[in-house]
Amino acid sequence: MWKKKNEPAAVISKEHDEYLKSINKEKNFIRITQILIFVFGIIFWEAAARNNLIDTFLTSSPGAIFGLIVKFVNDGSLFKHLYISTMETIGGFFVGTVGGLLIAILLWWFRKLAKIMDPYIVILNSLPKTALAPIIILWVGMGYSGIIATAASISIVVTIMTLYTGFTSVETDKIILLKTMGANKFQVLRKVIIPANIPNILSVIKVNIGLSWIGVIVGEFLVSKAGIGYLILYGSQTFKLDLVMMGVFVLGVIAAIMYVFSSWLEKKIIKY
Repeated sequence: MWKKKNEPAAVISKEHDEYLKSINKEKNFIRITQILIFVFGIIFWEAAARNNLIDTFLTSSPGAIFGLIVKFVNDGSLFKHLYISTMETIGGFFVGTVGGLLIAILLWWFRKLAKIMDPYIVILNSLPKTALAPIIILWVGMGYSGIIATAASISIVVTIMTLYTGFTSVETDKIILLKTMGANKFQVLRKVIIPANIPNILSVIKVNIGLSWIGVIVGEFLVSKAGIGYLILYGSQTFKLDLVMMGVFVLGVIAAIMYVFSSWLEKKIIKY
């Protein structure tokens, strides 16, 4: 029988309701604990600095860092440096992630090419990208393009290896079934390979956010005259540890925001 329009929804059992409540309690407990760890860490750090238990010249203090942030916000310089680093990170992230995805698809499409390129990809992955950053910047350019290329170089090889492994690990029964129904290679890619690797793609996105920031900071250490990496380098060279810690703190906040956004995006995509 069809359900009537005004018929009430099915009643949740007591056991299921208790189970849902326990899950919510666990989530709330984890969130509260995470916040408390951060808050008590800041309080302990500030108390240790004020009571001369630590050397503030080497470690700075939350109060000094906050005062420096307020100063940089008031004169507008923090937003300038943050904007430059963020745009460079987005550029490196986009190039590394999209480029890695396209190359992984190309290797999956042409298996012989994948076998030929396999040792070279492994060697590239084992090379220290940060050590190659000066060479990459000289090849690409000393400006923003060099920094973006450095960020992309750190994430692109990881993206290729992760996604190609995921593409080749898809159940062959599904591929054979589609081929027996007359599907071409592009249809197999679109209907089976990509949907089966959505979790891998989302995982790569999360990882590449951090890798892109690393590449940008390394690039700014070398050639930039603005950005969060420049502030950290300038602070270390002039022994202004407050400036160094402020840069690290800002990086942590931005990384946390990007992580929360990527987690939200992951839930939306998986639900879709």
